[in-house]
Amino acid sequence: MSVLNLPLWKPSAASVAASNMTAFARLVHSRHCVNVDDYAELHRWSIDHIEDFWRSLWDYAQIVAQSRGDVVLADGDKMPGAKFFPDARLNFAENLLRRRDDGDAIVFHGENKVKRRLSHRQLYDDVSRFAQALTQAGIAPGDRVAAYLPNMPESVIAMLATASIGAVWTSCSPDFGPQGVIDRFGQVEPKILIACDGYFGSGKSISTTDAVREVISRLPSVQSLVMVSYIHDRADIGNLDRAQHWNDFVAPFAPADIEFAQLPFNHPLLVMYSSGTTGVPKCIVHGAGGTLLMHAKEHRLHCDIKRDDRVFYYTTCGWMMWNWLVSALAAEATLVLYDGSPFIGRGSILFDVAAEERITHFGVSAKYLDAIGKLKVKPVTTHNLDAMRMLLSSGSPLSPEGFEYVYRDIKADVCVASISGGTDIVACFAGGNPNLPVYRGEIQCRLLGMAVEVVDEECKPVRGQKGELVCLKPFPTMPLGFWNDPDDKRYRRAYFERFPNIWTHGDYCEITAHGGLIIHGRSDAVLNPGGVRIGTAEIYRQVEKLDEIEESLVIGQDWPPAHPRDVRVVLFVRLKEGVELDDALVKKIRETIRANTTSRHVPAKIVPVPDIPRTKSGKIVELAVRNVVHGMPVKNQEALANAEALRFFADLPELQV
Repeated sequence: MSVLNLPLWKPSAASVAASNMTAFARLVHSRHCVNVDDYAELHRWSIDHIEDFWRSLWDYAQIVAQSRGDVVLADGDKMPGAKFFPDARLNFAENLLRRRDDGDAIVFHGENKVKRRLSHRQLYDDVSRFAQALTQAGIAPGDRVAAYLPNMPESVIAMLATASIGAVWTSCSPDFGPQGVIDRFGQVEPKILIACDGYFGSGKSISTTDAVREVISRLPSVQSLVMVSYIHDRADIGNLDRAQHWNDFVAPFAPADIEFAQLPFNHPLLVMYSSGTTGVPKCIVHGAGGTLLMHAKEHRLHCDIKRDDRVFYYTTCGWMMWNWLVSALAAEATLVLYDGSPFIGRGSILFDVAAEERITHFGVSAKYLDAIGKLKVKPVTTHNLDAMRMLLSSGSPLSPEGFEYVYRDIKADVCVASISGGTDIVACFAGGNPNLPVYRGEIQCRLLGMAVEVVDEECKPVRGQKGELVCLKPFPTMPLGFWNDPDDKRYRRAYFERFPNIWTHGDYCEITAHGGLIIHGRSDAVLNPGGVRIGTAEIYRQVEKLDEIEESLVIGQDWPPAHPRDVRVVLFVRLKEGVELDDALVKKIRETIRANTTSRHVPAKIVPVPDIPRTKSGKIVELAVRNVVHGMPVKNQEALANAEALRFFADLPELQV
């Protein structure tokens, strides 16, 4: 067997025996007499007996509900149109607030400036007060509550209070400019806006008061602005219309038992937004029951989160991973929140928090791991990470070298769970498993209850070759729809147009011999030189392991431009400081790509740029760059963290020949 096919990590027999996945398999065996000795069998059962699976998961996760009803899945042959637990009535927030003791519910670090702790009892009381204030302000089920906030305790409190009364939550991070906020919140017309006076970044405090003033002036639907004081002891709201301080908003109310609204399983919980770099963001509506049940599966089974575990994800309130993180409260775990730059102390600050708070589940983006690897950060020699059992990576595929970096320089005994899903489903199609080995460059498995396949152009499943990621059967977090899309035309076009009645996600990937998954990039960014499809991730994996290169982005350029007959591969590179793109480095890049992929992957042009544009959640924007190179407009640049970087790609002389 090749060394590359050996696992980087294997769980111990003791950890497998003690895992939640094993306990769930025992439950399934006792109820259904199914042999679920290995994960492949359990996964097959979960999609062949979809109703039994979701009913068993409901019981295992001890979902709190007024009623469940007898029907698990109605119209299960329709995508979209299938409905899970159509007769159930429950409340999302009630399930996240089931614990009310003095153990930590939230630990908050605001860079190296602020530190706070809330117990489960304090969290419940704070949610109670804010829910009463929302009700007093006239907020009713179905109304929208919007937050323009950092990843901080008030965000969690407000979200749970909103859900407790059946209102609909939506959020953006404070690094969005006013236009980006209006493009999102303006579509859903919130009645309440919650904002803050600023946030921390790279050791500095950044005021958001001017941005909030502009946003509130352009949101006529907002009846009240609630301001959180974060960078100041008390925010200055003198020039803000309809504003009051958070403390004043809740002051009239004492903690009391929360009257959790018992609502249908598919009652709307969240409005989330597509990245919006090719137009106004889509407003994706997710239901309460589906989000609760899917996250319970991912947290308890696939991440093995247990009571008193301490769960961290580096995220903002504008990324789906924030919502995913908050749901870990339903497993009676502690949330560890961080607001600020992850590169304080040359990339060590997140590990400072991990060591101090004894984080058990540590989540970051693949790009972050790539970046700290380039910085030669070696927490294995500087930090005590004994408590860490699982390291999660998302946002983009984690490269094989990224896996190796974790096991060599962060921690050898940890389950690396590269996860893949998206805002579209506020969940994952593929991800981790505490009972399975970890192989270099592979996502461990397709998740339970998800009939994920990789298919060819004719929608036939394939193995060991690249194709489209699809889901053949319904799942609870299919969106309820898009906002202001009454006939579901845009919704159907987004996911069901290519293969009717089958969810097509837009990832270009393959299923491995181990049953894992390798993501090769987004389907809409796949390169097509000479009519051969190439995933962009295949090129990134080779280029970004070179020490001279900090980051890269690859596109297909129509060539020749006047009468394009083909596509040529163009690679943009952001070089390490002090490095020049001379002939020797160009040769090295091309030879590295050719030796490890194919000659078709080798770029026709390699162009240095000072920066690579990315979304606020850290994803590089290949389509936006491709549009600029081809002289096409890029809409909604407010979705980008560094929109100014796009100008480097316009009218490049290197691409005219």
